[in-house]
Amino acid sequence: MILFNGKKLADSSITAFRRQIKSLSTKGIIPGLAVVMVEGNSASEIYVRNKKDLCEKLGIKFKLHRLASKSSPEKIARTILALNQDPKVHGIILQLPLPAGIDMVPLVSLISPLKDSDGLHPFNMGLLAMGRPMFVPATAQGIFKLIDAYKIKVKGKRVLMIGFGAVAGMPISLMLANRKATVTIAQDATKDLKTIALKADVIITAVGKPKLIKANMVKRGVIVIDAGSSKLRGKLAGDVDFANVSKKAKYLTPVPGGVGPLTVSSLVANVLRAAEISATKG
Repeated sequence: MILFNGKKLADSSITAFRRQIKSLSTKGIIPGLAVVMVEGNSASEIYVRNKKDLCEKLGIKFKLHRLASKSSPEKIARTILALNQDPKVHGIILQLPLPAGIDMVPLVSLISPLKDSDGLHPFNMGLLAMGRPMFVPATAQGIFKLIDAYKIKVKGKRVLMIGFGAVAGMPISLMLANRKATVTIAQDATKDLKTIALKADVIITAVGKPKLIKANMVKRGVIVIDAGSSKLRGKLAGDVDFANVSKKAKYLTPVPGGVGPLTVSSLVANVLRAAEISATKG
């Protein structure tokens, strides 16, 4: 079994990022990322801290706009619109999930498509669906960095995508289809998931349900990419029963250390691309 090493791959991007940042500085541009976070989700605190740490390590200006858990959609909207107008902010992220009862779509749609570092604006999702992406959601981008780095061929393969969220499952499915993979989309509630999973050459899961994928659900030689994230007995866990699935899989991502580091790295890539676009706009 070959272990996907997302951390090593993410670390290898640091030198290229520094060159890009140095080039931008010659144009008078210091890349800036703003994160709008509504308090109340402990996992979000971890994700934001990881983004902040990498940005500061690279010299990217990072600003967290922390809003109270009971903030209205109108207040969130005003914060986003103000950031759209700030020339020192090149990338904007609305940290998800939002509190219950707040619809993310109208708020994400307020982010300038040219500052949409998460790639979730309907305009950017439309470009992705057409195979002409400008900003790719970071988790999806990170997974395809793994696929490409390890020379995984998906064309013509039976690929099972479990989960269809806007951040991972939806964009990953679109990208797979654009590469001519035969894509099946399932959910954790899909009836007889085991039968479907056993037919797959590649399984990608992004549900957030520990040990959803067990060894008796995968065939020998399967490629498994685990983008799930949840807590199990106080520790970060993916969707795959790693200890047992590893005995059958040809390739497998660990959690942590697999997709996660590449997600943060891909986010930085999007911020730098947005800064490059701002330089082109003058």
